[in-house]
Amino acid sequence: MTAHVPVKEEFLLSALFSKQRASFLRDEPPSLAQRRANLRKLKRALLSYRPRFEAAISNDFGYRSAYETRIMEIVPLIQSINYYRRNLAKWMRPERRRISLHFIPGRASVHYQPLGVVGIVSPWNYPLSLAVMPLIAAIAAGNRAILKPSELAPLTSELLKSMLRDIFPEDQVAVVTGGPEVGIAFSRLPFDHLAFTGSTTVGRLVMKEAAENLVPVTLELGGKSPTLIGPDADVETAAGCVAYGKLANAGQTCIAPDYVLIPERDVATFVAVYGEFAETFYPNGAADQNYTAIANNRQATRLKNAMDDATNKGARIVAFGKETGSASSKLLPAIVLNVTDDMTIMREEVFGPLLPIVTYRTLDEAISYINRRPRPLALYYFGQSPEDRRKVLTRTVTGNVTVNDTLMHYVQNALPFGGVGMSGMGAYHGVEGFKTFSHAKGVFEQNRWNLGWLLRPPFSRVSDLVIRYLLR
Repeated sequence: MTAHVPVKEEFLLSALFSKQRASFLRDEPPSLAQRRANLRKLKRALLSYRPRFEAAISNDFGYRSAYETRIMEIVPLIQSINYYRRNLAKWMRPERRRISLHFIPGRASVHYQPLGVVGIVSPWNYPLSLAVMPLIAAIAAGNRAILKPSELAPLTSELLKSMLRDIFPEDQVAVVTGGPEVGIAFSRLPFDHLAFTGSTTVGRLVMKEAAENLVPVTLELGGKSPTLIGPDADVETAAGCVAYGKLANAGQTCIAPDYVLIPERDVATFVAVYGEFAETFYPNGAADQNYTAIANNRQATRLKNAMDDATNKGARIVAFGKETGSASSKLLPAIVLNVTDDMTIMREEVFGPLLPIVTYRTLDEAISYINRRPRPLALYYFGQSPEDRRKVLTRTVTGNVTVNDTLMHYVQNALPFGGVGMSGMGAYHGVEGFKTFSHAKGVFEQNRWNLGWLLRPPFSRVSDLVIRYLLR
């Protein structure tokens, strides 16, 4: 992001925001039926546009299989919409809260009302689902929304804009496209809430711009998500699960296993089995029709530089599969052994199909290794011992955890999804998404006759008794 923002961009964005704000203030909050209808329209559009999104995303990446887009993007969105539609009635009801004895017979409750206009900034790696998933929650909560998808996935962003324009008026849902200068202007708008998914570096800038208007933010950032192979883990099963989680979308996933912590005795088995799974999943190597390309030249160069840096500092790289034999933006799956903390691959999020291996002697040592680093968006633990699992879960602070698998916490609709510390703040998905984009308004309703009058002047002996009771 640069500091310069064209006046035209700011004017157009401000006008769009004002249009949505005026619409929100003019209309009643949408009813349960209206919200369900909006979600139904979105679901139908996603299913109708599915082949076009599969093609657009593949072209934006250089290549991604339709199956991967279907299972990693379309399916989670459809399931999320179904979940919201089933549960909205319960979430929208005012929640009764208990009141103190001296306020009887008054009533207290929490009412969840729409915030207003929500901003959503999404990245290139899952250019459809990471834009639409927070939109689902925003619509369910009754808000207007403006989306700013990534300029690094231009075909998908334009298709998303077209789809949403077909089903929603601009004063309800809109998409704006453009580069970093548009992102700056977008982040400066006085939204009622701003949701950002992307890198920590850009997240800081977005939060700084939003702070000027005291806009609350939800940041989903990522980081180096560890996989801890416990002392009693089934190493072969773990290797297969890690291979799937790491190589889906060629590792370009914010919750992908970033590195593996494993006992020294299990390294050889893990490497061998990981390689077998990589070659089973993608038998034609870099040319396999189900294996995703690295999305752009910048990312490909970054990954190759990280490999060169690791090799120059003593690492050993074990690649699996076969090259395409021609110029390609695909990168073979690889494990990186003998890594050290001064290597780029251990200082920065990998975000690609390279998997560093770190060995440990005791579980306490592995936990300490994780805790010395910034808090990650995800943690994966493999092991059978309930006591070891308890220790890992209670002594580490991470965004989310999957035990004995990878990635699967993301698609549990009833679980919140979000980071902590350097991996983000706030959460969405499920009821947490509904609450993130809602204002929880506390309401107290007083009865004409109530005990509260005993605490108002003129005070009496009864007032004194009530006060003594309250001071117990």
